[in-house]
Amino acid sequence: MKILMLTPYLPYPLLSGGQIRTYNLLKQLTEKHQVTLFSLIKDPEETKYIPELRKFCEDVRVFRRSKAPFTLRNIAATAISSYPFLVIRNYVSEVTRAIEQELQRTNFDLLHAETFYMMPHLPQTKTPIILVEQTIEYLGYESYAKQAFPLLRPLLNLDIVKIKRWETYYWERADQLIVMSEQDKEFIKRTTQVQNDIAVVANGVDADWFSEKPKVAHKHPTVLFVGTFKWLPNREAVRFLVHEIWPHIVAVLPTARLHIVGNAPTNEIRNFEHGYPNIIVKSKVYDIRDAFAVADVLLAPVFSGKGTRYKVLEAMASGTPLVATPTAVEGLHLQESTHVLIGRTGQELATKTLQLLHSASLRNRLAQASKKFVQIHYDWQSISSQLDIIYRRIGASNENK
Repeated sequence: MKILMLTPYLPYPLLSGGQIRTYNLLKQLTEKHQVTLFSLIKDPEETKYIPELRKFCEDVRVFRRSKAPFTLRNIAATAISSYPFLVIRNYVSEVTRAIEQELQRTNFDLLHAETFYMMPHLPQTKTPIILVEQTIEYLGYESYAKQAFPLLRPLLNLDIVKIKRWETYYWERADQLIVMSEQDKEFIKRTTQVQNDIAVVANGVDADWFSEKPKVAHKHPTVLFVGTFKWLPNREAVRFLVHEIWPHIVAVLPTARLHIVGNAPTNEIRNFEHGYPNIIVKSKVYDIRDAFAVADVLLAPVFSGKGTRYKVLEAMASGTPLVATPTAVEGLHLQESTHVLIGRTGQELATKTLQLLHSASLRNRLAQASKKFVQIHYDWQSISSQLDIIYRRIGASNENK
Protein backbone atom coordinates (compact mmCIF):
# COMPACT_ATOMS: atom_id res chain seq x y z
CA MET A 1 0.00 0.00 0.00
CA LYS A 2 1.04 3.61 -0.62
CA ILE A 3 0.80 5.78 2.48
CA LEU A 4 1.43 9.49 3.04
CA MET A 5 2.39 10.14 6.67
CA LEU A 6 2.37 13.58 8.30
CA THR A 7 4.27 14.29 11.52
CA PRO A 8 4.82 17.52 13.52
CA TYR A 9 8.48 16.53 14.03
CA LEU A 10 11.18 14.71 12.12
CA PRO A 11 11.19 11.20 13.63
CA TYR A 12 14.95 11.23 14.14
CA PRO A 13 17.04 11.59 16.30
CA LEU A 14 15.18 9.72 19.03
CA LEU A 15 14.79 12.53 21.57
CA SER A 16 11.07 12.44 22.34
CA GLY A 17 8.40 9.79 22.76
CA GLY A 18 6.76 10.79 19.50
CA GLN A 19 10.02 10.45 17.59
CA ILE A 20 10.69 7.05 19.14
CA ARG A 21 7.23 5.76 18.27
CA THR A 22 7.16 7.03 14.68
CA TYR A 23 10.72 5.92 13.88
CA ASN A 24 10.22 2.38 15.12
CA LEU A 25 6.83 1.97 13.46
CA LEU A 26 8.21 3.33 10.18
CA LYS A 27 11.05 0.79 10.25
CA GLN A 28 8.55 -2.04 10.68
CA LEU A 29 5.77 -0.81 8.38
CA THR A 30 8.02 0.07 5.43
CA GLU A 31 8.87 -3.61 5.11
CA LYS A 32 5.29 -4.07 3.87
CA HIS A 33 4.21 -0.62 2.62
CA GLN A 34 5.55 2.32 0.63
CA VAL A 35 5.57 5.33 2.96
CA THR A 36 6.15 8.95 1.96
CA LEU A 37 6.94 11.12 4.98
CA PHE A 38 6.11 14.83 5.36
CA SER A 39 7.52 16.32 8.58
CA LEU A 40 7.80 19.73 10.21
CA ILE A 41 11.19 20.96 11.41
CA LYS A 42 12.22 24.00 13.45
CA ASP A 43 15.85 24.28 12.38
CA PRO A 44 17.58 23.72 9.00
CA GLU A 45 20.19 21.70 10.95
CA GLU A 46 17.61 18.92 11.22
CA THR A 47 17.90 18.16 7.52
CA LYS A 48 21.10 16.22 8.27
CA TYR A 49 18.91 13.47 9.74
CA ILE A 50 16.88 12.94 6.56
CA PRO A 51 19.25 10.27 5.12
CA GLU A 52 18.56 8.02 8.12
CA LEU A 53 14.83 8.08 7.31
CA ARG A 54 15.34 7.68 3.57
CA LYS A 55 16.85 4.27 4.30
CA PHE A 56 13.32 2.91 4.55
CA CYS A 57 10.88 5.65 3.40
CA GLU A 58 10.01 6.16 -0.27
CA ASP A 59 10.55 9.88 0.13
CA VAL A 60 11.07 12.35 2.98
CA ARG A 61 10.16 16.03 2.74
CA VAL A 62 10.51 18.61 5.49
CA PHE A 63 8.79 21.95 6.03
CA ARG A 64 10.04 24.62 8.37
CA ARG A 65 7.89 26.17 11.08
CA SER A 66 8.93 28.93 13.48
CA LYS A 67 11.68 27.84 15.85
CA ALA A 68 10.32 29.90 18.75
CA PRO A 69 6.65 29.13 19.48
CA PHE A 70 5.72 32.44 21.11
CA THR A 71 6.35 34.74 18.16
CA LEU A 72 4.33 37.92 17.77
CA ARG A 73 2.88 36.49 14.56
CA ASN A 74 1.69 33.28 16.27
CA ILE A 75 0.21 35.14 19.24
CA ALA A 76 -1.60 37.65 17.01
CA ALA A 77 -2.90 34.91 14.72
CA THR A 78 -4.24 32.95 17.70
CA ALA A 79 -6.04 36.03 19.02
CA ILE A 80 -8.11 36.43 15.85
CA SER A 81 -8.46 32.76 14.88
CA SER A 82 -10.87 30.06 15.94
CA TYR A 83 -7.85 27.73 15.98
CA PRO A 84 -5.86 27.29 19.22
CA PHE A 85 -2.24 28.28 19.62
CA LEU A 86 -1.17 24.63 19.26
CA VAL A 87 -2.55 24.54 15.71
CA ILE A 88 -1.32 28.02 14.75
CA ARG A 89 2.29 27.36 15.80
CA ASN A 90 2.34 24.05 13.85
CA TYR A 91 0.58 25.23 10.69
CA VAL A 92 2.65 25.71 7.52
CA SER A 93 0.62 26.60 4.41
CA GLU A 94 3.30 25.12 2.17
CA VAL A 95 2.44 21.68 3.55
CA THR A 96 -1.14 21.85 2.28
CA ARG A 97 0.04 22.81 -1.22
CA ALA A 98 2.61 20.02 -1.18
CA ILE A 99 -0.01 17.45 -0.12
CA GLU A 100 -2.36 18.57 -2.90
CA GLN A 101 0.42 18.15 -5.47
CA GLU A 102 1.43 14.78 -4.02
CA LEU A 103 -2.16 13.50 -4.15
CA GLN A 104 -2.41 14.52 -7.81
CA ARG A 105 0.88 12.79 -8.59
CA THR A 106 0.44 9.59 -6.55
CA ASN A 107 -2.58 7.39 -5.89
CA PHE A 108 -2.22 6.96 -2.13
CA ASP A 109 -4.24 4.33 -0.30
CA LEU A 110 -4.11 6.15 3.05
CA LEU A 111 -3.24 9.43 4.73
CA HIS A 112 -1.75 8.97 8.22
CA ALA A 113 -1.62 12.04 10.51
CA GLU A 114 0.27 11.98 13.81
CA THR A 115 -1.54 14.36 16.23
CA PHE A 116 -4.75 16.26 15.57
CA TYR A 117 -2.89 19.53 14.96
CA MET A 118 -1.46 18.16 11.70
CA MET A 119 -5.00 17.61 10.37
CA PRO A 120 -5.60 21.25 9.25
CA HIS A 121 -2.94 20.71 6.58
CA LEU A 122 -5.10 18.13 4.81
CA PRO A 123 -7.08 19.30 1.77
CA GLN A 124 -10.49 17.91 0.90
CA THR A 125 -9.86 14.38 -0.29
CA LYS A 126 -11.54 11.02 -0.76
CA THR A 127 -8.40 9.23 0.44
CA PRO A 128 -9.07 7.64 3.86
CA ILE A 129 -7.51 9.42 6.83
CA ILE A 130 -6.04 7.73 9.91
CA LEU A 131 -5.47 10.03 12.89
CA VAL A 132 -3.15 8.89 15.68
CA GLU A 133 -3.49 10.69 19.02
CA GLN A 134 -0.41 10.05 21.14
CA THR A 135 -2.08 11.88 24.01
CA ILE A 136 -5.32 13.77 24.60
CA GLU A 137 -3.92 17.25 24.24
CA TYR A 138 -6.53 19.37 25.96
CA LEU A 139 -6.25 17.39 29.20
CA GLY A 140 -2.56 18.21 29.53
CA TYR A 141 -3.25 21.89 28.98
CA GLU A 142 -6.11 21.86 31.49
CA SER A 143 -3.74 20.60 34.17
CA TYR A 144 -1.17 23.25 33.28
CA ALA A 145 -3.74 26.06 33.35
CA LYS A 146 -4.82 25.17 36.89
CA GLN A 147 -1.29 25.84 38.12
CA ALA A 148 -0.53 28.85 35.93
CA PHE A 149 -0.22 32.47 37.08
CA PRO A 150 -3.81 33.62 37.88
CA LEU A 151 -3.79 36.49 35.37
CA LEU A 152 -2.94 34.04 32.57
CA ARG A 153 -5.66 31.51 33.37
CA PRO A 154 -8.53 33.20 31.44
CA LEU A 155 -6.42 33.27 28.26
CA LEU A 156 -5.25 29.70 28.76
CA ASN A 157 -8.78 28.48 29.44
CA LEU A 158 -10.02 30.17 26.26
CA ASP A 159 -7.30 28.41 24.28
CA ILE A 160 -8.19 25.09 25.93
CA VAL A 161 -11.78 25.51 24.73
CA LYS A 162 -10.39 25.91 21.21
CA ILE A 163 -8.13 22.87 21.56
CA LYS A 164 -10.99 20.68 22.76
CA ARG A 165 -13.29 21.90 20.00
CA TRP A 166 -10.84 21.18 17.20
CA GLU A 167 -9.40 18.02 18.71
CA THR A 168 -12.85 16.43 18.93
CA TYR A 169 -13.74 17.80 15.47
CA TYR A 170 -10.79 16.00 13.88
CA TRP A 171 -11.51 12.83 15.84
CA GLU A 172 -14.83 12.78 13.99
CA ARG A 173 -13.40 13.74 10.61
CA ALA A 174 -10.88 10.89 10.55
CA ASP A 175 -11.94 7.59 9.01
CA GLN A 176 -10.03 5.84 11.79
CA LEU A 177 -8.96 7.25 15.15
CA ILE A 178 -6.11 5.49 16.96
CA VAL A 179 -5.24 6.07 20.63
CA MET A 180 -2.58 4.68 22.95
CA SER A 181 -4.65 2.84 25.57
CA GLU A 182 -8.06 1.43 26.42
CA GLN A 183 -8.35 4.18 29.05
CA ASP A 184 -7.94 6.85 26.36
CA LYS A 185 -10.54 5.11 24.22
CA GLU A 186 -13.06 4.89 27.05
CA PHE A 187 -12.43 8.50 28.06
CA ILE A 188 -13.21 9.73 24.54
CA LYS A 189 -16.35 7.60 24.31
CA ARG A 190 -17.52 8.73 27.75
CA THR A 191 -16.91 12.47 27.39
CA THR A 192 -17.58 13.23 23.71
CA GLN A 193 -20.11 12.52 20.97
CA VAL A 194 -17.50 10.86 18.74
CA GLN A 195 -19.16 7.91 17.02
CA ASN A 196 -16.24 6.84 14.81
CA ASP A 197 -14.45 3.58 15.43
CA ILE A 198 -11.57 3.98 17.89
CA ALA A 199 -8.66 1.54 17.80
CA VAL A 200 -5.91 1.07 20.36
CA VAL A 201 -2.31 0.73 19.17
CA ALA A 202 -0.09 1.13 22.21
CA ASN A 203 3.47 2.35 22.37
CA GLY A 204 6.28 -0.16 22.27
CA VAL A 205 9.96 -0.59 23.05
CA ASP A 206 12.98 -2.24 21.45
CA ALA A 207 13.66 -4.64 24.31
CA ASP A 208 16.60 -6.34 22.57
CA TRP A 209 18.36 -3.00 22.01
CA PHE A 210 18.04 -2.05 25.67
CA SER A 211 19.32 -5.45 26.74
CA GLU A 212 22.58 -4.88 24.88
CA LYS A 213 23.83 -2.43 27.54
CA PRO A 214 24.04 -3.96 31.06
CA LYS A 215 23.98 -2.14 34.38
CA VAL A 216 27.18 -0.35 35.43
CA ALA A 217 28.52 -0.38 38.98
CA HIS A 218 28.25 3.04 40.63
CA LYS A 219 29.06 4.50 44.03
CA HIS A 220 25.86 6.28 45.08
CA PRO A 221 22.20 5.12 45.16
CA THR A 222 20.77 6.73 42.02
CA VAL A 223 17.21 7.73 41.16
CA LEU A 224 16.38 8.61 37.55
CA PHE A 225 13.72 10.83 35.99
CA VAL A 226 13.49 10.84 32.19
CA GLY A 227 11.18 12.78 29.89
CA THR A 228 11.05 15.51 27.27
CA PHE A 229 10.32 18.84 28.94
CA LYS A 230 8.43 20.12 25.93
CA TRP A 231 5.53 18.09 27.34
CA LEU A 232 3.69 19.92 30.13
CA PRO A 233 2.95 16.83 32.31
CA ASN A 234 6.69 16.09 32.47
CA ARG A 235 7.45 19.60 33.70
CA GLU A 236 4.76 19.21 36.36
CA ALA A 237 6.12 15.79 37.32
CA VAL A 238 9.75 16.83 37.78
CA ARG A 239 8.71 19.89 39.76
CA PHE A 240 6.65 17.63 42.07
CA LEU A 241 9.55 15.20 42.37
CA VAL A 242 12.05 17.86 43.40
CA HIS A 243 9.75 19.72 45.81
CA GLU A 244 7.61 16.93 47.29
CA ILE A 245 9.56 13.67 46.98
CA TRP A 246 13.28 14.32 46.90
CA PRO A 247 13.54 16.03 50.34
CA HIS A 248 12.06 12.89 51.97
CA ILE A 249 14.58 10.66 50.17
CA VAL A 250 17.76 12.62 50.99
CA ALA A 251 16.62 13.05 54.59
CA VAL A 252 16.82 9.27 54.99
CA LEU A 253 19.56 8.55 52.44
CA PRO A 254 21.88 11.60 52.20
CA THR A 255 24.18 9.94 49.66
CA ALA A 256 21.39 9.39 47.10
CA ARG A 257 21.65 11.06 43.69
CA LEU A 258 18.86 12.24 41.39
CA HIS A 259 19.56 12.33 37.65
CA ILE A 260 17.05 14.43 35.67
CA VAL A 261 17.42 13.59 31.97
CA GLY A 262 15.48 15.10 29.09
CA ASN A 263 15.68 17.51 26.18
CA ALA A 264 14.51 21.14 26.36
CA PRO A 265 14.71 21.67 30.14
CA THR A 266 13.44 25.06 31.28
CA ASN A 267 15.63 27.43 33.30
CA GLU A 268 13.68 26.36 36.39
CA ILE A 269 14.59 22.72 35.78
CA ARG A 270 18.24 23.53 35.02
CA ASN A 271 18.48 25.42 38.31
CA PHE A 272 17.34 22.40 40.34
CA GLU A 273 20.92 21.12 40.40
CA HIS A 274 22.08 24.33 42.07
CA GLY A 275 19.30 24.77 44.62
CA TYR A 276 18.83 21.19 45.84
CA PRO A 277 21.24 18.54 47.13
CA ASN A 278 22.68 15.82 44.88
CA ILE A 279 20.68 16.66 41.73
CA ILE A 280 22.22 16.45 38.25
CA VAL A 281 20.34 17.75 35.17
CA LYS A 282 21.33 16.39 31.76
CA SER A 283 19.74 17.73 28.58
CA LYS A 284 22.03 15.92 26.13
CA VAL A 285 22.22 12.15 26.41
CA TYR A 286 23.09 10.60 23.05
CA ASP A 287 22.35 7.04 24.17
CA ILE A 288 19.52 6.87 26.71
CA ARG A 289 20.74 3.43 27.75
CA ASP A 290 23.68 5.15 29.46
CA ALA A 291 21.24 6.93 31.79
CA PHE A 292 19.45 3.69 32.68
CA ALA A 293 22.74 1.80 33.12
CA VAL A 294 23.65 3.79 36.26
CA ALA A 295 20.11 4.07 37.69
CA ASP A 296 18.81 1.98 40.57
CA VAL A 297 15.21 3.24 40.24
CA LEU A 298 13.15 5.13 37.67
CA LEU A 299 10.72 7.49 39.40
CA ALA A 300 7.68 8.57 37.35
CA PRO A 301 5.43 10.93 39.40
CA VAL A 302 3.13 11.83 36.49
CA PHE A 303 -0.32 13.12 37.46
CA SER A 304 -1.81 14.39 34.19
CA GLY A 305 -2.01 13.64 30.49
CA LYS A 306 -3.04 10.58 28.54
CA GLY A 307 -1.17 8.07 26.40
CA THR A 308 1.51 5.66 27.56
CA ARG A 309 4.92 6.73 28.83
CA TYR A 310 7.87 5.58 26.73
CA LYS A 311 10.29 6.04 29.58
CA VAL A 312 8.31 3.58 31.70
CA LEU A 313 8.60 0.96 28.96
CA GLU A 314 12.27 1.78 28.43
CA ALA A 315 13.00 1.45 32.15
CA MET A 316 11.36 -1.97 32.17
CA ALA A 317 13.27 -3.07 29.06
CA SER A 318 16.56 -1.90 30.57
CA GLY A 319 15.98 -3.79 33.81
CA THR A 320 15.46 -0.65 35.91
CA PRO A 321 12.82 -1.08 38.65
CA LEU A 322 9.99 1.40 38.65
CA VAL A 323 8.18 3.60 41.17
CA ALA A 324 5.23 5.47 39.68
CA THR A 325 1.85 7.08 40.13
CA PRO A 326 -1.21 5.24 38.79
CA THR A 327 -1.39 7.82 35.96
CA ALA A 328 2.18 7.08 34.83
CA VAL A 329 1.41 3.40 34.21
CA GLU A 330 -2.22 3.76 33.14
CA GLY A 331 -3.16 1.38 30.37
CA LEU A 332 -0.04 -0.77 30.61
CA HIS A 333 -1.72 -3.57 32.61
CA LEU A 334 1.12 -3.79 35.12
CA GLN A 335 0.61 -5.56 38.44
CA GLU A 336 1.47 -3.59 41.55
CA SER A 337 4.34 -5.11 43.56
CA THR A 338 5.11 -7.48 40.67
CA HIS A 339 6.10 -5.02 37.94
CA VAL A 340 5.94 -1.65 39.71
CA LEU A 341 5.62 0.02 43.11
CA ILE A 342 2.77 2.54 43.19
CA GLY A 343 2.55 5.77 45.18
CA ARG A 344 -0.09 8.49 45.17
CA THR A 345 1.51 11.20 47.33
CA GLY A 346 4.98 12.62 47.68
CA GLN A 347 5.53 10.74 50.94
CA GLU A 348 4.27 7.43 49.48
CA LEU A 349 6.46 7.76 46.40
CA ALA A 350 9.49 8.57 48.55
CA THR A 351 8.82 5.58 50.82
CA LYS A 352 8.49 3.18 47.86
CA THR A 353 11.67 4.55 46.30
CA LEU A 354 13.58 4.08 49.55
CA GLN A 355 12.31 0.50 49.79
CA LEU A 356 13.94 -0.24 46.46
CA LEU A 357 17.14 1.64 47.20
CA HIS A 358 17.55 -0.36 50.42
CA SER A 359 16.82 -3.79 48.89
CA ALA A 360 18.83 -5.22 46.02
CA SER A 361 16.70 -8.38 46.03
CA LEU A 362 13.48 -6.36 45.61
CA ARG A 363 15.07 -4.35 42.79
CA ASN A 364 16.14 -7.52 41.01
CA ARG A 365 12.73 -9.16 41.38
CA LEU A 366 10.84 -6.19 39.92
CA ALA A 367 13.42 -5.67 37.18
CA GLN A 368 13.26 -9.27 35.96
CA ALA A 369 9.45 -9.44 36.01
CA SER A 370 8.95 -6.12 34.22
CA LYS A 371 11.61 -6.89 31.61
CA LYS A 372 9.93 -10.17 30.72
CA PHE A 373 6.55 -8.39 30.58
CA VAL A 374 7.62 -5.80 27.98
CA GLN A 375 9.37 -8.44 25.87
CA ILE A 376 6.07 -10.32 25.58
CA HIS A 377 3.58 -7.45 25.29
CA TYR A 378 5.33 -4.31 23.99
CA ASP A 379 7.79 -5.35 21.30
CA TRP A 380 7.64 -3.00 18.28
CA GLN A 381 7.12 -5.86 15.84
CA SER A 382 3.89 -6.96 17.52
CA ILE A 383 2.75 -3.34 17.94
CA SER A 384 3.36 -2.57 14.25
CA SER A 385 1.40 -5.65 13.19
CA GLN A 386 -1.67 -4.16 14.88
CA LEU A 387 -1.27 -0.97 12.86
CA ASP A 388 -0.70 -2.99 9.70
CA ILE A 389 -4.08 -4.72 10.19
CA ILE A 390 -5.77 -1.31 10.44
CA TYR A 391 -3.94 -0.05 7.35
CA ARG A 392 -5.15 -3.02 5.31
CA ARG A 393 -8.73 -2.76 6.58
CA ILE A 394 -9.06 0.97 5.90
CA GLY A 395 -7.19 0.69 2.61
CA ALA A 396 -9.44 -2.16 1.46
CA SER A 397 -12.55 -0.13 2.27
CA ASN A 398 -11.20 2.63 0.03
CA GLU A 399 -10.68 0.19 -2.85
CA ASN A 400 -14.28 -0.98 -2.54
CA LYS A 401 -15.79 2.51 -2.81
